[in-house]
Amino acid sequence: SQLLQKKQYGLTTLQADNVTNNNVSILGMPSENDWVLNGLAYDQTGMRDFLSYELSERIGQYAPRRVYCEVVINNDYKGLYIFLEKIKADKDRVNVVKMDETCNNYPEVTGGYITKADRADNGDPVAWTMQGYGGGWWGGSSTTFVHHYPHPEDITTAQHNYIHDVFNALASKAGNHDTSVASGIPSVIDIPSFVDFMMMGEFSSNVDVYELSTFFHKDRLGKLRAGPIWDYNLAYGHDEFGNRSLYYVWQFDNSDNVGPKFWKDLFNTSLFRCYLAKRWFELTEPEQPLNYEVLCARIDEIDAWISEGVGRDNQRWHQMNQHVSEIQSMKTWIQNRIDWLNQNIGSYDGCEAVELPPLVISKIHYHPEDWWAIDGDRLEFIEITNNGDAVVDLTGVYFRELGVTYSFPVGSTLAGREALVLCSDSLAFVGYYNMVPFGTFNRNLSNKSEHLVLADAWGNIIDQVHYYDSDPWPWEADGEGPYLQLIDLDLDNSLPENWTVGDDLTGVSENETAEGFRVFPNPTTGVLHIVGAPDGEYRITNIIGQTLMAGSLNAVETPYYDVSTINVSNLSPGIYFITIGENTQKLLVR
Repeated sequence: SQLLQKKQYGLTTLQADNVTNNNVSILGMPSENDWVLNGLAYDQTGMRDFLSYELSERIGQYAPRRVYCEVVINNDYKGLYIFLEKIKADKDRVNVVKMDETCNNYPEVTGGYITKADRADNGDPVAWTMQGYGGGWWGGSSTTFVHHYPHPEDITTAQHNYIHDVFNALASKAGNHDTSVASGIPSVIDIPSFVDFMMMGEFSSNVDVYELSTFFHKDRLGKLRAGPIWDYNLAYGHDEFGNRSLYYVWQFDNSDNVGPKFWKDLFNTSLFRCYLAKRWFELTEPEQPLNYEVLCARIDEIDAWISEGVGRDNQRWHQMNQHVSEIQSMKTWIQNRIDWLNQNIGSYDGCEAVELPPLVISKIHYHPEDWWAIDGDRLEFIEITNNGDAVVDLTGVYFRELGVTYSFPVGSTLAGREALVLCSDSLAFVGYYNMVPFGTFNRNLSNKSEHLVLADAWGNIIDQVHYYDSDPWPWEADGEGPYLQLIDLDLDNSLPENWTVGDDLTGVSENETAEGFRVFPNPTTGVLHIVGAPDGEYRITNIIGQTLMAGSLNAVETPYYDVSTINVSNLSPGIYFITIGENTQKLLVR
């Protein structure tokens, strides 16, 4: 597109010294400093990118926020543009945790990342390549990947190796069509984001969707996610460089720009395809974003909105002189595409009625008071209750939305009518509440508003709550001490009137423990904390009684209690037992 006379622009907002980045809100978008002016290259409709980003946002995925504008630089009219956010790691953009060169060990090395499949034509080195099933127009059949964040010049060897291994794991499990929730495809990727990404690419028949400008992201301790979508100007029946955006093809199987093998392998995994079909038919229902009548009405609204700008742009560049006929052609193409997908995407009978466990998000402490010198953020917790009589297998259950990250370990269970607590900092939590949490989530709850979505391994929503710190939600939970508490487990917890405040955690089931001492976090990924045990000897054994570690405990005074620490990172993942004095507890290492 940079070969065109009408240029695309990237820009950074700076402070008065013209050096320091300046985070500002422009045209109502969240404050940042990196922006893009999209010049609508090769698009007579002027809306393929704009419409695609809007649709992705409407179906629940983040897409760069966007506003149409007309650009004048030094009194030189440049035409109609889309002013939009640049894809980057930021809480208001791709909401993954920031990394630096010190994040080389677990769990810090697990995120956050933004990776893209694209040409390495901006001076960025190729991170790795992955083979595809078909050949490209240049005769190759491999896709190049580039580090987007951390930047290529900043990423460490450990970080590169980690995220590369994640993609290799995806390729292996997709190639084997492994649908195990414990160790298969759903254990590596966030299924809803991959379903939505493939659906948007295929619905629009974007000729570049799997090969170029294809982004992925992964938060710390989270699953690999597809998106955000980017660069949809060669789509909806238009291809400036050939005739590939056809309404009767699959782009992952179109002999050109097909991307890595894992896309086709995912499609050919029957359960993944089932969820893709289910999502497609859900979003093409009346009043839904991909319904034909809804789409045409929105296209007409956008067209009326930009019509004057299109006229002025044509006077300058003559690049949208077929605008009216292209709009009609795109509408006709969309109808043909919907009809073809309806006939070819397949059935969703195998995933239509999914039995979900009766888990309820029952308490949320999103803004605790500071405790002495302890920041209140370290005392956050979420309570989950089993509102049924049967034991629930928690394997693969996770929080689906970015912001708070947690996946229940393989083999985790919750008994009927019992509750568990996940916290933000296990040391602070044990010190304040004198009880052991079930697990520790990554990052912190927002003090303003957060959408908590508890889902099974395939992304089916078990329960969800979108809380706010303002009326009609109980204001006392906003830093005054109490937490949000659901009045009755059988009430709809999406409604603020069904929540009150509480300050007592009695009755909550602790993680599996024994008398004499407490160990946490359990499961652990490396460092194990022990409280309530005298200075003495400990012994860690495997399930057949072999001693793998032994040593002396040396308690250190903390603001909460005396705590001993053992590093078990050299143990392989599995089940172990720790014995101190006369007491033994089960220990899970992840």
